[in-house]
Formats: sequence, structure tokens, C-alpha cells
Amino acid sequence: MFCSLGKFATIIGPALLISGCIYYPKRVEVYDSDCNIKTRKLALGVIGSNSVPNCSGGNAGACLAAIAAVGPVTAVVSGSIVVIGNTLYWMEKEGKCAPSKGHDAS
Repeated sequence: MFCSLGKFATIIGPALLISGCIYYPKRVEVYDSDCNIKTRKLALGVIGSNSVPNCSGGNAGACLAAIAAVGPVTAVVSGSIVVIGNTLYWMEKEGKCAPSKGHDAS
């Protein structure tokens, strides 16, 4: 059984890594012409995982499970950071923005 698991890890491991990505929040500055201010927002950045760890031996199943979990976990955590950060940046922008044609004073 361990021999077949090792072969499975050798075949499936690189395939998982080729499609695996790591997500991170990155800050982007944007100029808002309506308010005449420079604002910030967060976006998801992506890093492709190109390195192949050694997933052989008795820990091949755990290694593959860790590889498969990295992409979704970083997407959820970084995505949550982006949503919260963009909400805070939006609130900051609304506080600094002087009312104009497109904005109500209330």
C-alpha cells in the first residue's frame, strides 16, 4: 500500500503544484476625480507555486493534503482581508470626500 501511495504522490504531486496558487492582498492607489483625492484599495495578488517539495515516503499523503489546502486557505484568508480592507478604505474615502454633484450631503 505504501508503494502505491508513493507512486500516486509522484504522479499527482506535480500536477497539484502546477495548478496550485498562493493568494495575497496587495494595495493599489487610485485617483478619484469626483472627490479630487487619491484613495487606496486592496486587490488579490496571485503567486504561482512552481517549487515541487519532496512528497515521498510515509508522509506522502500528509504532504499532498498540505499542498491541496494551501491555495484555498490563502484565498479565503486573503479574500477576507481584501473585503474588510476595502470596506475601511471606502469609509475613509466617504469621510474625506466633499459633497459634489454625485454625492449627497446627508
